[in-house]
Amino acid sequence: MERIDDTGFGGIRVIQKKRSGYGVDAVLLAAFAAGESGAPGLPKNAGKPLRIADLGTGSGIVAFILHHKLGGARISGYDINPDAVDRAQRACSMNGLTEDIDFFRTDITDISGESGLRGIFDAVVSNPPYFRRTPEEPGAADPDERYVARHETTADISDFARTAALMLRAGGSLYMVHRPDRLADIIFELRTAGLEPKAMQLVIPVAGEPANIVLIHAVKGAGPELRLLPEIAVHLPGGDYTEDILRYYER
Repeated sequence: MERIDDTGFGGIRVIQKKRSGYGVDAVLLAAFAAGESGAPGLPKNAGKPLRIADLGTGSGIVAFILHHKLGGARISGYDINPDAVDRAQRACSMNGLTEDIDFFRTDITDISGESGLRGIFDAVVSNPPYFRRTPEEPGAADPDERYVARHETTADISDFARTAALMLRAGGSLYMVHRPDRLADIIFELRTAGLEPKAMQLVIPVAGEPANIVLIHAVKGAGPELRLLPEIAVHLPGGDYTEDILRYYER
């Protein structure tokens, strides 16, 4: 079963499964790429529309929010899940954004053979699966949609890094959200693919707790210099969102 949710971003609606939905990590990624949290962000209302790829697009939420925050961009979303892509396509039509945003069902590892996508994007955003696939887990042999969204069933960090590098023009930017416990892998794979990490921002659930989200900005072909941005707290001690998070949600 499905539900239609109003995101609160300029009247944009998203189609999601009844018992699941996008999380704060998607909103953080869009805000990070838009430069709202201190990273070098993408230009707003650019004279020539930016070309952006969204790898692991899911419901299309990051593409929709980022299009809104940037005042328009040409965004292509890619995901292996046919049901998620179908929901994203229908939501795109419902929001009247089909001229600016499109979605494709494909495995990230298959994009490397698409010569027409080589070096044509100004930026890539990605909210990839966070967890390594562990075949002994229940459901891993026949993964459901939630498992595929959260686990590296067909593509891992190295695949996302290589694909992003292939799609980006020289000097183009990758914006990624992931987990801090994969940080060593992320930096290694980005550098191996020719994407130099330039800014990193940790996200904590509440002040005093360890970080559980990391935001990374990398640039294709850039020189080495990594800047650590101030951490972001998601919740106040009482459980409400912090002012930063409310600002990213535009509330």
